Amino acid sequence: MWLFGRPGPSGFSQYSTAEQVTHGIDASGLTAIVTGGSSGVGRETARVLALRGAHVVMGVRNMAAGKQVQEAIVKEIPTAKVDAFELDLNSMASVRKFASDFNSSGHSLNLLINNAGIMMTPFMLSKDNIELQFATNHLGHFLLTHLLLDNMKKTARKSKKEGRIVNVSSEAHRITYPEGIRFDKINDEKQYSKYQAYGQSKLANILHANELTRQLKEEGIEITANSLHPGVVSTNLFRHIFTPPSFAEGFVSKLSNLLLKNVQQGAATTCYVALHQQVKGVSGEYFSDSNLAKTTDVAKDMDLAKRLWEYSINLIK
Repeated sequence: MWLFGRPGPSGFSQYSTAEQVTHGIDASGLTAIVTGGSSGVGRETARVLALRGAHVVMGVRNMAAGKQVQEAIVKEIPTAKVDAFELDLNSMASVRKFASDFNSSGHSLNLLINNAGIMMTPFMLSKDNIELQFATNHLGHFLLTHLLLDNMKKTARKSKKEGRIVNVSSEAHRITYPEGIRFDKINDEKQYSKYQAYGQSKLANILHANELTRQLKEEGIEITANSLHPGVVSTNLFRHIFTPPSFAEGFVSKLSNLLLKNVQQGAATTCYVALHQQVKGVSGEYFSDSNLAKTTDVAKDMDLAKRLWEYSINLIK
Protein backbone atom coordinates (compact mmCIF):
# COMPACT_ATOMS: atom_id res chain seq x y z
CA MET A 1 0.00 0.00 0.00
CA TRP A 2 1.43 3.35 -1.01
CA LEU A 3 1.70 5.88 1.81
CA PHE A 4 -1.51 7.88 2.30
CA GLY A 5 -2.87 6.57 -0.98
CA ARG A 6 -0.27 8.31 -3.13
CA PRO A 7 0.17 6.82 -6.61
CA GLY A 8 2.95 4.25 -6.97
CA PRO A 9 5.29 3.85 -9.99
CA SER A 10 2.38 2.65 -12.15
CA GLY A 11 0.56 5.94 -11.61
CA PHE A 12 -2.19 4.22 -9.64
CA SER A 13 -2.97 3.85 -5.94
CA GLN A 14 -5.22 2.03 -3.48
CA TYR A 15 -7.99 4.48 -4.39
CA SER A 16 -7.84 3.76 -8.14
CA THR A 17 -10.88 1.96 -9.55
CA ALA A 18 -11.03 -0.81 -12.13
CA GLU A 19 -12.44 1.62 -14.69
CA GLN A 20 -9.63 4.10 -14.04
CA VAL A 21 -6.79 1.58 -14.43
CA THR A 22 -8.25 0.32 -17.72
CA HIS A 23 -9.18 3.72 -19.16
CA GLY A 24 -8.55 3.83 -22.91
CA ILE A 25 -7.77 0.11 -23.18
CA ASP A 26 -9.43 -1.81 -26.01
CA ALA A 27 -9.98 -5.46 -25.05
CA SER A 28 -12.18 -6.32 -28.02
CA GLY A 29 -11.21 -9.63 -29.56
CA LEU A 30 -10.17 -11.04 -26.17
CA THR A 31 -12.03 -13.77 -24.30
CA ALA A 32 -11.80 -13.86 -20.51
CA ILE A 33 -12.96 -16.33 -17.89
CA VAL A 34 -13.69 -14.84 -14.46
CA THR A 35 -14.43 -17.27 -11.63
CA GLY A 36 -16.79 -16.01 -8.96
CA GLY A 37 -18.26 -13.50 -11.38
CA SER A 38 -21.68 -13.24 -9.78
CA SER A 39 -20.74 -11.11 -6.77
CA GLY A 40 -18.23 -8.73 -5.23
CA VAL A 41 -14.86 -8.17 -6.86
CA GLY A 42 -15.53 -10.87 -9.46
CA ARG A 43 -18.72 -9.18 -10.63
CA GLU A 44 -16.97 -5.81 -11.00
CA THR A 45 -14.04 -7.47 -12.79
CA ALA A 46 -16.45 -9.09 -15.26
CA ARG A 47 -18.31 -5.80 -15.78
CA VAL A 48 -15.19 -3.76 -16.47
CA LEU A 49 -13.64 -6.35 -18.79
CA ALA A 50 -16.92 -6.39 -20.71
CA LEU A 51 -16.98 -2.58 -20.72
CA ARG A 52 -13.55 -2.64 -22.38
CA GLY A 53 -14.82 -4.98 -25.08
CA ALA A 54 -13.76 -8.44 -23.89
CA HIS A 55 -16.05 -11.44 -24.22
CA VAL A 56 -16.49 -12.46 -20.58
CA VAL A 57 -17.43 -15.94 -19.40
CA MET A 58 -18.34 -15.98 -15.73
CA GLY A 59 -17.86 -19.18 -13.75
CA VAL A 60 -20.59 -19.08 -11.11
CA ARG A 61 -21.85 -21.52 -8.50
CA ASN A 62 -25.35 -20.01 -8.41
CA MET A 63 -26.68 -19.88 -11.97
CA ALA A 64 -29.71 -17.77 -11.05
CA ALA A 65 -27.41 -15.10 -9.57
CA GLY A 66 -25.09 -15.43 -12.57
CA LYS A 67 -27.94 -14.83 -15.02
CA GLN A 68 -29.03 -11.75 -13.05
CA VAL A 69 -25.51 -10.31 -13.24
CA GLN A 70 -25.28 -11.14 -16.94
CA GLU A 71 -28.55 -9.31 -17.60
CA ALA A 72 -27.52 -6.33 -15.46
CA ILE A 73 -24.21 -5.94 -17.31
CA VAL A 74 -25.89 -6.15 -20.74
CA LYS A 75 -28.54 -3.65 -19.64
CA GLU A 76 -25.81 -1.19 -18.63
CA ILE A 77 -23.54 -2.01 -21.59
CA PRO A 78 -25.72 -3.07 -24.55
CA THR A 79 -22.68 -4.16 -26.60
CA ALA A 80 -21.36 -6.40 -23.80
CA LYS A 81 -20.68 -10.06 -24.52
CA VAL A 82 -21.21 -11.95 -21.27
CA ASP A 83 -21.99 -15.60 -20.59
CA ALA A 84 -22.49 -17.51 -17.35
CA PHE A 85 -21.43 -21.15 -16.94
CA GLU A 86 -21.96 -23.20 -13.79
CA LEU A 87 -18.79 -23.76 -11.76
CA ASP A 88 -18.41 -25.10 -8.22
CA LEU A 89 -14.73 -24.99 -7.33
CA ASN A 90 -15.07 -27.36 -4.39
CA SER A 91 -16.09 -30.13 -6.80
CA MET A 92 -13.55 -31.48 -9.28
CA ALA A 93 -16.40 -32.96 -11.32
CA SER A 94 -17.92 -29.48 -11.67
CA VAL A 95 -14.56 -27.97 -12.66
CA ARG A 96 -14.05 -30.70 -15.27
CA LYS A 97 -17.54 -30.14 -16.71
CA PHE A 98 -17.02 -26.35 -16.88
CA ALA A 99 -13.69 -26.75 -18.69
CA SER A 100 -15.10 -29.39 -21.03
CA ASP A 101 -18.13 -27.23 -21.88
CA PHE A 102 -15.94 -24.18 -22.49
CA ASN A 103 -13.36 -26.00 -24.61
CA SER A 104 -16.03 -27.73 -26.69
CA SER A 105 -17.80 -24.39 -27.31
CA GLY A 106 -15.04 -23.41 -29.70
CA HIS A 107 -14.13 -20.27 -27.76
CA SER A 108 -10.51 -19.19 -27.63
CA LEU A 109 -9.12 -18.08 -24.25
CA ASN A 110 -6.85 -15.08 -23.67
CA LEU A 111 -7.41 -14.27 -20.00
CA LEU A 112 -8.05 -16.56 -17.05
CA ILE A 113 -8.97 -14.72 -13.86
CA ASN A 114 -8.87 -17.13 -10.91
CA ASN A 115 -10.84 -14.89 -8.59
CA ALA A 116 -13.44 -16.93 -6.66
CA GLY A 117 -12.74 -17.88 -3.08
CA ILE A 118 -13.98 -18.54 0.42
CA MET A 119 -12.50 -17.08 3.57
CA MET A 120 -11.82 -18.39 7.06
CA THR A 121 -14.52 -21.04 7.14
CA PRO A 122 -14.95 -23.55 9.96
CA PHE A 123 -13.32 -26.92 9.22
CA MET A 124 -15.17 -28.61 6.39
CA LEU A 125 -14.31 -30.97 3.56
CA SER A 126 -14.94 -30.41 -0.14
CA LYS A 127 -16.99 -32.78 -2.27
CA ASP A 128 -13.71 -34.61 -2.93
CA ASN A 129 -12.88 -34.86 0.80
CA ILE A 130 -10.17 -32.19 0.85
CA GLU A 131 -10.09 -29.32 3.38
CA LEU A 132 -12.51 -26.78 1.95
CA GLN A 133 -10.40 -23.61 1.78
CA PHE A 134 -7.45 -25.39 0.15
CA ALA A 135 -9.80 -27.23 -2.21
CA THR A 136 -11.77 -24.16 -3.28
CA ASN A 137 -9.17 -21.40 -3.28
CA HIS A 138 -6.23 -23.40 -4.67
CA LEU A 139 -7.02 -26.85 -5.98
CA GLY A 140 -10.17 -25.95 -7.91
CA HIS A 141 -8.30 -23.17 -9.70
CA PHE A 142 -5.25 -25.38 -10.20
CA LEU A 143 -7.40 -27.98 -11.95
CA LEU A 144 -9.28 -25.35 -13.96
CA THR A 145 -6.02 -23.80 -15.18
CA HIS A 146 -4.62 -27.25 -15.97
CA LEU A 147 -7.65 -28.09 -18.12
CA LEU A 148 -7.74 -24.75 -19.95
CA LEU A 149 -4.02 -24.30 -20.54
CA ASP A 150 -3.90 -26.03 -23.93
CA ASN A 151 -6.67 -23.73 -25.15
CA MET A 152 -4.71 -20.70 -23.89
CA LYS A 153 -1.52 -21.93 -25.58
CA LYS A 154 -3.31 -22.44 -28.92
CA THR A 155 -4.93 -19.01 -28.60
CA ALA A 156 -1.61 -17.29 -27.86
CA ARG A 157 0.10 -18.97 -30.83
CA LYS A 158 -2.76 -18.31 -33.25
CA SER A 159 -3.60 -14.75 -32.20
CA LYS A 160 -0.02 -13.64 -31.50
CA LYS A 161 -1.47 -11.98 -28.39
CA GLU A 162 -0.08 -12.54 -24.92
CA GLY A 163 -2.28 -14.71 -22.71
CA ARG A 164 -2.55 -13.81 -19.04
CA ILE A 165 -3.39 -15.93 -16.00
CA VAL A 166 -4.26 -13.92 -12.90
CA ASN A 167 -4.49 -15.55 -9.47
CA VAL A 168 -6.27 -13.45 -6.87
CA SER A 169 -4.29 -14.13 -3.69
CA SER A 170 -4.11 -12.01 -0.53
CA GLU A 171 -1.76 -10.42 1.97
CA ALA A 172 -3.12 -13.19 4.22
CA HIS A 173 -0.49 -15.43 2.57
CA ARG A 174 1.77 -14.06 5.32
CA ILE A 175 -0.37 -15.76 7.98
CA THR A 176 -0.02 -19.44 7.17
CA TYR A 177 1.15 -22.53 9.04
CA PRO A 178 4.86 -22.56 10.08
CA GLU A 179 5.72 -25.05 7.32
CA GLY A 180 3.90 -22.97 4.69
CA ILE A 181 1.89 -25.79 3.11
CA ARG A 182 0.87 -28.71 5.32
CA PHE A 183 1.22 -31.43 2.72
CA ASP A 184 0.77 -34.27 5.22
CA LYS A 185 -1.86 -32.52 7.35
CA ILE A 186 -4.21 -30.84 4.87
CA ASN A 187 -7.18 -32.65 6.42
CA ASP A 188 -6.03 -32.53 10.06
CA GLU A 189 -9.09 -31.18 11.86
CA LYS A 190 -7.45 -31.18 15.30
CA GLN A 191 -4.72 -28.73 14.27
CA TYR A 192 -6.96 -26.73 11.92
CA SER A 193 -6.91 -22.94 12.16
CA LYS A 194 -9.37 -21.19 9.85
CA TYR A 195 -7.04 -18.18 9.66
CA GLN A 196 -3.87 -20.14 8.85
CA ALA A 197 -5.77 -22.44 6.48
CA TYR A 198 -6.94 -19.38 4.56
CA GLY A 199 -3.37 -18.04 4.51
CA GLN A 200 -2.14 -21.42 3.29
CA SER A 201 -4.59 -21.37 0.37
CA LYS A 202 -3.57 -17.83 -0.58
CA LEU A 203 0.12 -18.76 -0.39
CA ALA A 204 -0.71 -21.65 -2.72
CA ASN A 205 -2.17 -19.16 -5.24
CA ILE A 206 1.18 -17.35 -5.41
CA LEU A 207 3.26 -20.54 -5.60
CA HIS A 208 0.97 -21.82 -8.37
CA ALA A 209 1.49 -18.68 -10.47
CA ASN A 210 5.25 -18.81 -9.91
CA GLU A 211 5.62 -22.43 -10.97
CA LEU A 212 3.35 -21.79 -13.97
CA THR A 213 5.67 -18.94 -14.94
CA ARG A 214 8.72 -21.20 -14.78
CA GLN A 215 7.11 -23.86 -16.94
CA LEU A 216 5.68 -21.44 -19.51
CA LYS A 217 9.03 -19.65 -19.89
CA GLU A 218 10.73 -23.01 -20.35
CA GLU A 219 8.28 -23.83 -23.14
CA GLY A 220 8.65 -20.38 -24.71
CA ILE A 221 4.88 -19.79 -24.55
CA GLU A 222 3.64 -16.20 -24.57
CA ILE A 223 1.44 -16.55 -21.49
CA THR A 224 2.12 -14.79 -18.20
CA ALA A 225 1.01 -15.84 -14.72
CA ASN A 226 0.85 -13.40 -11.84
CA SER A 227 -0.79 -13.15 -8.43
CA LEU A 228 -2.16 -10.21 -6.50
CA HIS A 229 -3.69 -8.81 -3.35
CA PRO A 230 -6.97 -7.04 -4.20
CA GLY A 231 -6.94 -5.05 -0.99
CA VAL A 232 -9.18 -5.53 2.00
CA VAL A 233 -12.54 -5.22 0.32
CA SER A 234 -15.95 -4.89 1.93
CA THR A 235 -17.66 -8.06 0.61
CA ASN A 236 -19.53 -11.07 1.98
CA LEU A 237 -16.23 -12.98 2.27
CA PHE A 238 -16.10 -11.85 5.89
CA ARG A 239 -19.21 -13.79 6.88
CA HIS A 240 -17.26 -16.66 8.48
CA ILE A 241 -14.91 -14.56 10.63
CA PHE A 242 -17.42 -14.01 13.40
CA THR A 243 -19.17 -17.24 14.36
CA PRO A 244 -21.71 -16.85 15.83
CA PRO A 245 -22.55 -13.27 14.69
CA SER A 246 -21.66 -10.74 17.35
CA PHE A 247 -21.48 -7.07 18.23
CA ALA A 248 -17.94 -7.13 16.81
CA GLU A 249 -19.29 -8.17 13.42
CA GLY A 250 -21.66 -5.21 13.35
CA PHE A 251 -18.92 -2.85 14.47
CA VAL A 252 -16.48 -4.13 11.84
CA SER A 253 -19.21 -3.87 9.19
CA LYS A 254 -19.73 -0.18 9.99
CA LEU A 255 -15.98 0.43 10.23
CA SER A 256 -15.41 -1.29 6.91
CA ASN A 257 -17.50 1.32 5.14
CA LEU A 258 -14.95 3.90 6.26
CA LEU A 259 -11.65 2.01 5.98
CA LEU A 260 -11.97 -0.79 3.43
CA LYS A 261 -11.92 -0.64 -0.34
CA ASN A 262 -15.18 -0.72 -2.23
CA VAL A 263 -15.58 -3.31 -5.00
CA GLN A 264 -14.68 -0.79 -7.71
CA GLN A 265 -11.32 -0.28 -6.01
CA GLY A 266 -11.06 -3.95 -5.07
CA ALA A 267 -11.27 -5.05 -8.72
CA ALA A 268 -8.68 -2.52 -9.89
CA THR A 269 -5.52 -4.59 -9.42
CA THR A 270 -7.08 -7.62 -11.12
CA CYS A 271 -8.12 -5.55 -14.13
CA TYR A 272 -4.74 -3.79 -14.20
CA VAL A 273 -2.81 -7.08 -14.24
CA ALA A 274 -5.21 -8.57 -16.81
CA LEU A 275 -5.21 -5.73 -19.32
CA HIS A 276 -2.64 -2.99 -18.79
CA GLN A 277 0.25 -2.54 -21.22
CA GLN A 278 2.62 -1.86 -18.29
CA VAL A 279 2.28 -5.54 -17.32
CA LYS A 280 3.09 -6.92 -20.79
CA GLY A 281 5.77 -9.62 -20.49
CA VAL A 282 5.75 -9.45 -16.69
CA SER A 283 5.30 -12.88 -15.11
CA GLY A 284 5.79 -14.54 -11.74
CA GLU A 285 5.19 -11.28 -9.90
CA TYR A 286 2.86 -10.17 -7.12
CA PHE A 287 0.84 -6.96 -7.25
CA SER A 288 -1.07 -4.80 -4.80
CA ASP A 289 -2.83 -1.46 -5.39
CA SER A 290 -2.06 -1.85 -9.13
CA ASN A 291 1.68 -1.80 -8.43
CA LEU A 292 4.38 -4.41 -8.00
CA ALA A 293 4.58 -5.57 -4.39
CA LYS A 294 6.66 -7.90 -2.22
CA THR A 295 5.71 -11.31 -0.88
CA THR A 296 7.17 -13.38 1.93
CA ASP A 297 10.33 -15.41 1.31
CA VAL A 298 8.23 -18.59 1.56
CA ALA A 299 6.11 -17.40 -1.38
CA LYS A 300 9.31 -17.08 -3.45
CA ASP A 301 10.49 -20.63 -2.62
CA MET A 302 10.63 -22.35 -6.01
CA ASP A 303 11.28 -25.76 -4.45
CA LEU A 304 8.10 -25.38 -2.42
CA ALA A 305 6.25 -24.24 -5.56
CA LYS A 306 7.41 -27.32 -7.44
CA ARG A 307 6.44 -29.60 -4.54
CA LEU A 308 2.98 -28.00 -4.37
CA TRP A 309 2.60 -28.52 -8.13
CA GLU A 310 3.40 -32.23 -7.87
CA TYR A 311 1.16 -32.60 -4.80
CA SER A 312 -1.71 -30.88 -6.63
CA ILE A 313 -1.26 -32.98 -9.76
CA ASN A 314 -1.59 -36.12 -7.63
CA LEU A 315 -4.76 -34.80 -5.97
CA ILE A 316 -6.51 -34.06 -9.28
CA LYS A 317 -5.72 -37.45 -10.87
